[in-house]
Amino acid sequence: MKLNKYLQGALYNWPAKVLSLVFAVLVYAFIQFSTMGARVVSIPIEVHLPTSLEAESLVPASIEVSIQGNEDIIYLINPESIEASLDFSSVDEAGIATAPVVLRYEEDVFESAGIALQAEPQYYRILFGEGSDL
Repeated sequence: MKLNKYLQGALYNWPAKVLSLVFAVLVYAFIQFSTMGARVVSIPIEVHLPTSLEAESLVPASIEVSIQGNEDIIYLINPESIEASLDFSSVDEAGIATAPVVLRYEEDVFESAGIALQAEPQYYRILFGEGSDL
């Protein structure tokens, strides 16, 4: 069976062609990942406390957020466009309560640019006690 000249040309020296393709993909991946960076910013956090209980441990005033993505883009992000909150308003008994840090930002804009945000820590624990009767 005789192959046409185009298929013969494509199959000629195929190991070198496959090796070149693999090498090109590795170089592309290396360049993409070498330009990835991280930036840590401190932003204020809004904490919602229960009305019937009093916080006996420290309530955070700010939180660190890690911005990960392309180094050329992450330094253009204004930290004021990111909001953080903790919601303990549903706590109804004394003791230690845990709540996740919720970050609010324009998700579609950040995701389309390949930027990821992560709060550190992702959860806060606060000790609540009965309010003092003074």
